[in-house]
Amino acid sequence: MKPLYVLNGPNLNRLGKREPAIYGTTTLAEVEQICRDAAGQRPIVFHQTNSEEKLIDLVHEAIDEAAGILINPAAFTFTSLALLDALKMFEGPVVEFHISNIHKREPIYHRSYVSMRADVVMAGLGARGYGVAVGALMVMLNGRAP
Repeated sequence: MKPLYVLNGPNLNRLGKREPAIYGTTTLAEVEQICRDAAGQRPIVFHQTNSEEKLIDLVHEAIDEAAGILINPAAFTFTSLALLDALKMFEGPVVEFHISNIHKREPIYHRSYVSMRADVVMAGLGARGYGVAVGALMVMLNGRAP
């Protein structure tokens, strides 16, 4: 069974400490466990990087290895055409996830390049929403609309 890739961008390693009024107090380790619990028997490959290059390399790896991608690209959402181009090569389902509701934030957070490829965009559910996002990805993989 091919794994789900859960990819996290810059500064998400600071979850639990970084702006808790926006991102909450759930840590990245807790997010990983939420994802694994939601996936059940489906394997999860879970990564976080502060490097755009590394995130793109992980998408390239997923192209060959993954059934689906759940990605929280963080700031790269709004800046990286290279990340968009990499995601466009992936043939499986892609869920774009944001802890906060990016549309309620400053205007610089309103235009997502990743959304141009994502099959589903989820925002504002908090860190616990990762489990919902994994569930949506699993539904997509089972051939049903999310």
